[in-house]
Amino acid sequence: MIAQRIVALYSTEQTSTIEVILGAKSLDDMISRLDNARSVTSLDTNVLGQVKTFRTAIIRNRAQLATARRDQQRVVAERAAAKRSIESRISEQQTLYNSIKGQIATMIAAERRRQLQMAQQVQAQLFAAHRAQQQQASDTVVGISAVAPEASTVIAPPSTHGGVVGVALGELGTPYVWGGAAPGGFDCSGLVMWAYAQVGVSLPHSTYALYAMGVPVSSDQLQPGDLVFFDGVGHVGIYIGGGQFVHAPHTGDVVKISSLSEGWYAATYVGARRIL
Repeated sequence: MIAQRIVALYSTEQTSTIEVILGAKSLDDMISRLDNARSVTSLDTNVLGQVKTFRTAIIRNRAQLATARRDQQRVVAERAAAKRSIESRISEQQTLYNSIKGQIATMIAAERRRQLQMAQQVQAQLFAAHRAQQQQASDTVVGISAVAPEASTVIAPPSTHGGVVGVALGELGTPYVWGGAAPGGFDCSGLVMWAYAQVGVSLPHSTYALYAMGVPVSSDQLQPGDLVFFDGVGHVGIYIGGGQFVHAPHTGDVVKISSLSEGWYAATYVGARRIL
């Protein structure tokens, strides 16, 4: 009966004895209700208080849950927006990379064509110079002046050194490799050492040691095969004629032809040596 009373109290929210009496259907029912009411009177206030507290907690928790759900939805929306923004930036960067990659490929192809044209020009110049030397050697020079010409102090390079240029030009496009001295990869002094080795001349693998070899040559007396030095003797190349030289520049680059009059090379030019 107490359980029934508790249920009745919860479902009808009756809080007084008068309500119990008025709700009776008969005298026996009223007596029974009064007895039950007296049995649970001490519990009514506590039970009703707990029920109301529980109801309030449910309402509060329901509100907190709704707030938490809204917060969760907001965070999910923010993260989704951030994801879309990141994906958009990645797409933009990829598009930019593809564009730059295409430009770089175009520039590399153009540089290769330029290097090939310069190599062809140098080969033609070397061929013409060789023919001129042969013609000069075959002519008989008869002195036609009573005054002997002033002797030159410049020592001509050995005839084999012209072949060094052709050997080095054959490696155009080979990647720069620090310490490299073979066709798979060259550094600057490695290219010089290897090219000269192909014509039977042994040279050290060091720019500083190379600068101590042979004899000095002024810039207006340079001949194909002469060694040209830059950057405090930290870099070396092989002169090929026409104010140009072939060399292995630096990491990330390849064996190529450059001009002595170009900015960095002109600014850091040290001098030249002729290997005898």
